[in-house]
Amino acid sequence: MKTRVLALNPHHGGSHRAFLDGWMQHSRHEIHALTLPAYRWKWRMRHAAVTLADQVAQQIRDGVTWDLLFCTDMLNLAEFLGLAPQALRDIPPIAYFHENQLTYPVLNPDARDLHFAFTNLTTALAAASVWFNSAYHRDEFLEALDVWLRRLPDHAPRHAVQTIRVKSEIHPPGIQPMPTASRVHGGPLRIVWVSRWEHDKDPETFFESLDHLAQRTSDFRVSVLGQRFDRVPEVFEQARRRLQQHIDHWGYLASREDYLQVLAGADIVVSTAKHEFFGIAVVEAVAAGCLPLVPRRLAYPEVLGDHPEFFHDGTATTLADRLLDLMRCKQTGTVWPEGFEPTACTNRYAWPVVAAGMDDAIDRLCRTHGSQAHA
Repeated sequence: MKTRVLALNPHHGGSHRAFLDGWMQHSRHEIHALTLPAYRWKWRMRHAAVTLADQVAQQIRDGVTWDLLFCTDMLNLAEFLGLAPQALRDIPPIAYFHENQLTYPVLNPDARDLHFAFTNLTTALAAASVWFNSAYHRDEFLEALDVWLRRLPDHAPRHAVQTIRVKSEIHPPGIQPMPTASRVHGGPLRIVWVSRWEHDKDPETFFESLDHLAQRTSDFRVSVLGQRFDRVPEVFEQARRRLQQHIDHWGYLASREDYLQVLAGADIVVSTAKHEFFGIAVVEAVAAGCLPLVPRRLAYPEVLGDHPEFFHDGTATTLADRLLDLMRCKQTGTVWPEGFEPTACTNRYAWPVVAAGMDDAIDRLCRTHGSQAHA
């Protein structure tokens, strides 16, 4: 029997949109989405509860009903439930944390608006189940929450950490089938960057490593993709000028087809991130056949598996050394370890697998809620 799910996505763009679209496409349940455009995320977190409560109320007046409520961390769930019709308060809510506003990196930590962190807290408390995209994300959030709550002047809900932990589950995002290309022996090493053009991805270390590599060889090509925003760190333009003779692609590719084509032709996907709750772009690149070179920290060991060949120590010189070694490997064979199949570490993120896991979790929650309602 299909469960009727109301999915609220207050910031329907980027990875949030891809996640919901992918789940809806592969779910065995009936998912009805109400969304708001991905615009001014702080404003969305402020007003979405009011706006979506009004929209839901109209749908209920039109006779629409649901069995379960799903929302992302961009919604103030507690506020929404207080404003929504009673019918919405009688069904179990799930909150999915793509990110959180307590540990998401900011340039100036003193400027962090903890109001949004408190919104995350009340959303998690109001949810019947709290889903995180990785265990790393869950643990980092709850550890930071425990530290923060100890600093509150009084009436700190210290119980919240354990309350949220008990009802937490890990459900990673899924990926669509990725085209792959047969990598040929020899030729330049093709390196791709798929991270956002922001400070928390540490582009300085990445470009410094390429500078070291360029001093030792000219036999590499680089494609710098990833999403960019209004404020782009100056290091990108500086690097573009220095590395001009090595560049294949520079800048965000709006066409998904063009983006996948670049991935299919690349050998290595590099990350130097200081922040990553999951790393969906890196996972997609690996599924397309790119060997990952990522820091041994954050969510990467959990998401990709603890394969020594995948990791660097976070320094530009070591990363350059690893790239040079892989360049030599490509001349005689493949950059991948002998006998290792790239999809071995990404098959579990295929949407049919991920959606089935989330659908099963919904079934369990609905059964539990139903038994409690009749107790």
